[in-house]
Formats: sequence, C-alpha cells, structure tokens
Amino acid sequence: MTHKHIEFLSITHLRGPNMWTWNPVLEALVDIGELEDFPSNKIPGFYERLTAWLPTLIEHRCSYEERGGFLRRLKEGTWPGHIMEHVVLELQGLAGMTGGFGRAREISKRGVYKVVVTCWQKDVTTRALYGGRDLVMAAIEDRPFDVKALVDELREMADDLCLGPSTNSIVVGAAGRSIPSIRLTEGNLVQLGYGARQRRIWTAETDRTSAIAEGISRDKDLTKKLLASCGVPVPQGRIVDDAADAWEAAQEVGVPVVVKPCDGNHGRGVCIDLSTPEEIATAFEIALAEGSGVMVERFIRGSEHRVLVVGGRMVAAARGDAATVTGDGRSTVKELIDTQLNTDPMRGFEEEFPLNPVRLDATARLELSRQGLTGDSIPEAGRSVMVQRNGNVALDVTDMVHPDVAETAALAARIVGLDIAGIDIVTLDIRRPLGEQGGAIVEVNAGPGLAMHVKPANGPARPVGRAIADHLFPADDDGRIPIVGISGTHGMTQACRLVAHLLHLGGSRVGLACSEGLYMDRRRIFGGDRTDFDSARRLLMNRMIDAAVIENVPRLMTTEGVSYDWGAVGVVLRMDPTMLMPDLHIDDDDLLFKVVRTQVDVVLPSGAAVLNAADPKVAEMAELCEGDVIFFALDELAQPLAAHLADGRRAVLIRHGRIMLVTGQDAQELCELSQVPMACADSGSIEVIENLLASIGAAWALGLPKEIIRTGIETFDPLDPTGVGAL
Repeated sequence: MTHKHIEFLSITHLRGPNMWTWNPVLEALVDIGELEDFPSNKIPGFYERLTAWLPTLIEHRCSYEERGGFLRRLKEGTWPGHIMEHVVLELQGLAGMTGGFGRAREISKRGVYKVVVTCWQKDVTTRALYGGRDLVMAAIEDRPFDVKALVDELREMADDLCLGPSTNSIVVGAAGRSIPSIRLTEGNLVQLGYGARQRRIWTAETDRTSAIAEGISRDKDLTKKLLASCGVPVPQGRIVDDAADAWEAAQEVGVPVVVKPCDGNHGRGVCIDLSTPEEIATAFEIALAEGSGVMVERFIRGSEHRVLVVGGRMVAAARGDAATVTGDGRSTVKELIDTQLNTDPMRGFEEEFPLNPVRLDATARLELSRQGLTGDSIPEAGRSVMVQRNGNVALDVTDMVHPDVAETAALAARIVGLDIAGIDIVTLDIRRPLGEQGGAIVEVNAGPGLAMHVKPANGPARPVGRAIADHLFPADDDGRIPIVGISGTHGMTQACRLVAHLLHLGGSRVGLACSEGLYMDRRRIFGGDRTDFDSARRLLMNRMIDAAVIENVPRLMTTEGVSYDWGAVGVVLRMDPTMLMPDLHIDDDDLLFKVVRTQVDVVLPSGAAVLNAADPKVAEMAELCEGDVIFFALDELAQPLAAHLADGRRAVLIRHGRIMLVTGQDAQELCELSQVPMACADSGSIEVIENLLASIGAAWALGLPKEIIRTGIETFDPLDPTGVGAL
C-alpha cells in the first residue's frame, strides 16, 4: 500500500429521526482511498491487533446476528468504513455510553462511505469518530495505540458534557412512557413533553418544586421547627453562637450530640457522637467553615438512611454504613484509606458514583484524633479504625422500610412543601416505627441525588426516574401535543398553512414552521424560510402552543433530521424523481424514498399517515406506518384505493365534483369542490387539489369535526401574505 489513509470529507449531525434511525446520529462521509483494495483479511496481523486492543468487540453481533458476528466478518474480510462503525460504537460504550446504532454504506463513488453512529453528545461522538479512525489506522499500519488514554478522555468528556445520572434516569424513565425530552441547556435543565403540555426538570427538581419549600429545606432549624410542630420526631437542639454556647446547648439536650452547619449538604462538616467540650469546640469550627451558622443537636443512635419521597409517597430508601479501614502494621491511615476505601469502583467525585471518595478532611481528622490517631499513624495489624461515620448512604433497603416510617417521611416532605425530597432518617432498625426506638428525621433535602438508588453499592436499582416521570405525567398523559409533519418534494407550504388554519378553527393555539415563516398562534414571529430544525424546535419549546404544523423538507431531513421524535400525523404529498440531491449523495429514487419515508416512520401508533394514493412511491409507504393510513386521491380509481377501502380504511376523494370522506363503503360528502376558493384560485391545478385533500385528511385524522373542516377550507385564503389568514 503506497497511499493509506482514512479521510473525513464531511461530518453531519442529524439531531432527530432520519433516514437511518430514530435516534440522533453522526453521519461521516469517509474516503478510505487505496484501502478499498485491502479488506481486513488482506492486512497481516490486523485482526490480532484490533481484537487485542478491543476484546469486547466479540459482543458485536453484526450481520450474522450472533455473538462474535463482527469478528467473523473481520476474518472473512470487511472494509475500514464498516470497521470504524463498530470501533466508534465500542469506544463510546467503554466510555459509559452503551448500546447504539451503526451503519456503513458505500456511495456511488468508489472508496467513499457514509459511516453512521449513534450520537449521544456531538462533541463526544466526534472525538470518538476521530479516535476510532486513528485506532483503525494504527492497527492497519502496526503502530502502538493507547486505547486506555482515549477511553479515559471520552469518559471525562461524557462526564462533563452529557446529562448527569440523576437527570438521565428521569429522561430514561420518561422515554419508557413515550414522553419526549429536549435538553434546554448544556447542563441538566431538560424539558419533558412538548408545547403547552411540557414540564421541566433540573436533576431531581421539577417545575413543581416550590422555591419557598426549597428555601425552608436549606434552613435546618426552621425545618425542624415545622416538623416538630406537626408531630414528626426530630432531634432536640438549637443554633449556637460560639464554641462556649455549643457546649451549653450540648448540656441542655444531653451528650452525646451532633454539631453541624445550619445550611450544609452532603454531610460536609457534620461531626457526630461528641461528648466533651474539646470535641464540641473543634466540631464547631469545622461546621462553621462549611455553612453560615452552626447547630447542636441530640445524637440519635442508629444508622443513617435516605428515604426518597416523590409526589407524596416513598419510592426508594438506602442505608449508610460507617467507613472503616483495617490496619496491617505497615501502612498509614491515609494509605489504608486509598487502598481499602477509595479503590472501590462505587466511589468517585462525579454524580454517577453513589459513594464519594473518603477524604482526610477536618471531620475525619477529628474522628481519628478521638481514637488517638492521625492520618500518618500506622495502626497495628487487625485494628479497625473508624474514618467516617456518615455520608456513605448507598445500600438499598427499600423493601425493608416499615410503612409507618415511609408515611412519616412522606409527611415530612409535605410539611416542608417539596414534591421531591430526600428525607434523612437516623434509626436503629428501619423495619420498625421510629417512635419505638427513638429514631428521628434529621434533615429534609430538596433536589436529592438519585445515584444511590439508580446504582446502589448493594441491592437492586430502583426505578426512581420513572417514578418522577409518573409524578409529572400521571395516568396516560404522555406530554405530547398534536404534531402534523408534512413532506414531499414540493407543495408542502400551502398544505401546512391550510392545516394550521383548520387547527386554529378547532380551538388550538397553533405553531407553524414552513418556508414562509415561523408562526405562533397566527402571529408571524420570523419571516423567510423557517423549515430548519431549530425553528421547529422553537414551537415545541413554547408553552402556549397546543398543536404544531411542521414542513419537513427532504434536504433538511437529510442534513438535520426531523425535529420531533413522534407525531400524530405524517403527510406525504408527492415524490418527484427529478428532485434528487446528488450533492448530498441522494442520487437515486430509492435513497430519496428512504429520506421521505422518515415522515411516515415517526407517526405514532395512535396516529395516522396521510398519503397520496396516485403516487406509487408514496402509496408504498403505507405498509411502513405503525398507525392508521388515510389515502387521498383525485381519481378514485387510483391503484391502491380498492384494497384499502375493502379493508374498511379511510380515504379523501373527489367524486362527481364533490369532496368525499370515505370509510370502507361509507361515503360522506364534505362539500362541493367549486365552493373551495383554494381549488379555484390556481385554475384547479392537480397539485393544489392534492394539497387540499391531504390537509382535509390530516384534519380528519386529528378528529376535527366535519363542520370545522368544511368551514376551514371554505374560508382559507391561499393568497394571504401573512401565510395563515382567512377570507
């Protein structure tokens, strides 16, 4: 090989459903040059090098649909584009982004491929794409390659750029209910649902989380007073001014005591089981450094528990254990912490880890001093050393919680006013009521972390994300508004305008994104072509929009994808075989079909596709639809109509100069065609009448009354310069 290379000619981010799959992908146009003549079985040692670097490729089933299928293809011979597809997916999987979709397809130019991979986050997947290319080239050229360094880099990028585990668990839980999501920022602010039916989350806080309640929860003294006034057991104690006052408070409630910040979190600055003035004075300074004030409370004996309350009921619970190390007679306490505690794969600083690394902070140093040790002490072999008493809550105990404890936790959340709360309980046995054993609620937390429940150190994961989604969207509410997507090779704008007009007459506040502008409730927000992804998303993010009509142009579907995941209605008007896109390598009828059929692919099972029965390619899409199909045609002798109606299905037809709504053998007249200004304005051209019938079909699919549809088509002004007006 004299000219070995893999060159990226372009990389396209398809942010929504597309010709390849329903999920966002990166589509890379890749030129493999002379490597087209060197499949994997003709490169000595390639298979051995690649599988040594990525042994987990054995899990890729590939075209044989069996474990090891891809490796079989490697041995038989496959090309770098296909290999890159699998390598990039595997690199993302090793970085924590498991699963995904991949394809590699050669275009008409020899040696050039489209390599398509699931895009969890654009920057991460782009880096994986370039890293995958470099790895494959290193395996081809027998050069060293640091796979671990690349995976570590990808994992770090994913930690920084992807949704955190708490937010992601809610998004995944919502997806299980077919509730759509839109990430609103680079952080964890996410919209669930569309338009007027949306809700918003930010980690484990929602748009139902009261700011007043959150403020109360941060004020630990106020929280205790409110809980106590309602009979909820809390530890006695008060805010103190200085170390001397702290000792006085300890004597008032009785030692041992807990000293903690008034407004701290995550257990920082909390010192427990203190009995002497010296211990309390030291703990006061530690707590003061972590908050704006200090509290002294009676020490409650038992284990620390976190009970998660969502929408007034307990959904998960976890217990904490003290962190201890065992001396070996050679290592310092600090070394023992690093080797015995911080090597635990459940510990890490990022949110995805249920346990934090143990640090020799002021609280830990106080704990050690009470045992006559420091971080540099070397405990004798076999000696157990307490390092951290709290902050290690990650052992699932959901099924053990006594109903009385669960109800008390739910009551505490209601008293504070939080819809989602992490209730910290200290008790000897979570299986018994608190009153029987002197247990108490010690804190109520807003925005609780979910990692300890999603990925506990011990015990089953709990579907807390789904519980939060159910809280926000009860019963059968999927957070969706009716979305009508209209596609084809021409004529879409007129149909979009008419459908928006019909929905408006039906009482909806309608958003419209088309080639003539962006409209919200009949107001033109922006003029010009607004068929791009971002314009359509503006509609879906607008809280006042009850329904949306979106023009899905094939070119933008090819370069950006569809702006929504599923829609109520998908309309395909006509496919003109002369409207290919050779610059995008959509250069034959089959590829154009794959692009346009996306409009049908995204129809909900409860929705409908409205298809042109007179266009064979469009009519062919009927069998791809998961929902209902409504045909429209000027000529009721159009080939697929007879079988369609024989099955009792629906069609919009012209019969003897009348617009008819036909279901099987039942036909209802809508109106005379001559009564529709739109049909007369352009000499009754075929395209205009097809647009009319398609729009009627979309309105019918949405359940608009026949009278509304009739009034709408008779009052629609096709020449209105605002794009949505009526006569």
